[in-house]
Amino acid sequence: MENGKPINAKRLLAAGFLAILAAGVGAGVRGGIMANWGSDFGFTATQLGAIGGMGFSGFCFGIIIGGVLCDKIGYGKLVVVAFALHVLSAFVTFAATKGMPQGQAYQFLYWGMFIFAYANGTLEAVANPLVATLFPQDRTHYLNILHASWPAGLVIGGVIGWVLGDRMHLDWKLQLSLYLLPTVLYGIMFFGQHFPKSEASLKGLSFGQMFKDVGILGSLVACYLLVQFFQSALGIPEVAAYCVGAVLLVLVGFVTGFSIGHWLLFVLFITHALVGAVELGTDGWIQNITGNILTSEQGKMLFVYTSSLMFLLRFCAHFIEKKLGLSPIGLLVVCAILASAGLNLVSGIVSFTGALLAVSVYALGKTFFWPTMLAVVSDRFPRTGAVAISVMGGIGMLSAGIIGSPGLGYAKDRFAGEALQKSDKAIYETYKAEKPSKFLIFESAYGLDGTKLGDAQKVDVDKRDKGQKLAVEASITGDRDTLKVDSFIPATMALIYLLLLIYFKSIGGYKVVHIEPDGAGSGKTKHA
Repeated sequence: MENGKPINAKRLLAAGFLAILAAGVGAGVRGGIMANWGSDFGFTATQLGAIGGMGFSGFCFGIIIGGVLCDKIGYGKLVVVAFALHVLSAFVTFAATKGMPQGQAYQFLYWGMFIFAYANGTLEAVANPLVATLFPQDRTHYLNILHASWPAGLVIGGVIGWVLGDRMHLDWKLQLSLYLLPTVLYGIMFFGQHFPKSEASLKGLSFGQMFKDVGILGSLVACYLLVQFFQSALGIPEVAAYCVGAVLLVLVGFVTGFSIGHWLLFVLFITHALVGAVELGTDGWIQNITGNILTSEQGKMLFVYTSSLMFLLRFCAHFIEKKLGLSPIGLLVVCAILASAGLNLVSGIVSFTGALLAVSVYALGKTFFWPTMLAVVSDRFPRTGAVAISVMGGIGMLSAGIIGSPGLGYAKDRFAGEALQKSDKAIYETYKAEKPSKFLIFESAYGLDGTKLGDAQKVDVDKRDKGQKLAVEASITGDRDTLKVDSFIPATMALIYLLLLIYFKSIGGYKVVHIEPDGAGSGKTKHA
């Protein structure tokens, strides 16, 4: 031990950093090559959104299953599973080859992204509770440092796309394969290390006791999103999907003694679903959108810039919390307001200079959402061990995968199609996608054919015919309208955080909670 921490605490922090870095690199590259997939295979924006969404949905299963098991089987075994899946995902994804039937290519990319995301989720099921346990007095600070690796990975992935894609025009498979480098590094860093146990595990709490604060209410959020996943990804009929969700909810009831769960955790879970939709869902599309409004290269430059800004800012969480006196909830209120304003600003960009200002506001807003939410749950619900933060992480990623990414793709399709139809119905019929786009309960809408739009975008601006010009303009209009709609999500989050801030003020302020043994093995909690 050194200063009350395991002597390998910093190495384990670095290993977790590299693990999330690998996920960020893969996501950063994926955002840049979505245009390649659309052009190569003729996908619509909704199809691309669904593929990108699987790059998040699989995370849910990895982090929830990993979070349930990590206190029982240990972190080391989960790291081995994640490493193997990261390698496997490369083989599945790279099986998609230009010229093969669209449906076949779609399945390879779809499930390759799922496996990649499952590996990411398993690693975060290890890294989040590990860092929360290693640094119990500074969770907000160190969880933000841990998750600084995500934007760092996005920077690296964006640079890869910018240099190897836009400048050198190398194959997308070569670009994406580079996420395997940090994968090897995190494997080396984790190898042979001793892992500590969570506070709840050390106090001897059973899994059922750890799950009580999550309870039926918290599980209801996760089960609803799983039902949507069963329908959209697995094609399970609606009634059957809801039956599976109900069975899972009943199982939670038996495990927890039918504990209702804590209302605050329920609210935090719902809010984190919004976090996943707006932060990660938008991250998957933002360089595609800004690249379409401006140029592809400028879109990648802006993506690298905002990710770099996020990386640097996440090292400032300690200063903001300790020096500026903002509680974690207060920080979240400010971030949500800035994120909403930033998305509205980005929707109106017309120049690269203006775009820099707009994306700066957006980046500042979204920077602290994810790690600070994890810190709040760790601070307030230590009895849950790795369970609550793993379930919440899964909710955020699953929301990004089945709501955020596909939802933004649907919005792009719908708004672009409506814009072109309004401009010229005949040209709309020429560029209209073969199949309509669908999303949750919203009506079907026809977007633009990915291959035809891609061909039009490749033509020099002054050489485009009327149809090409109108199609490209409609696509840009769709992107602008999509960002405006997207801004309502952080606006809603701001209201929720404000209400939570008022609640904590009414009970004497935000305080960290610790477990006190009560002699019965269940453990009571006390405020720090």
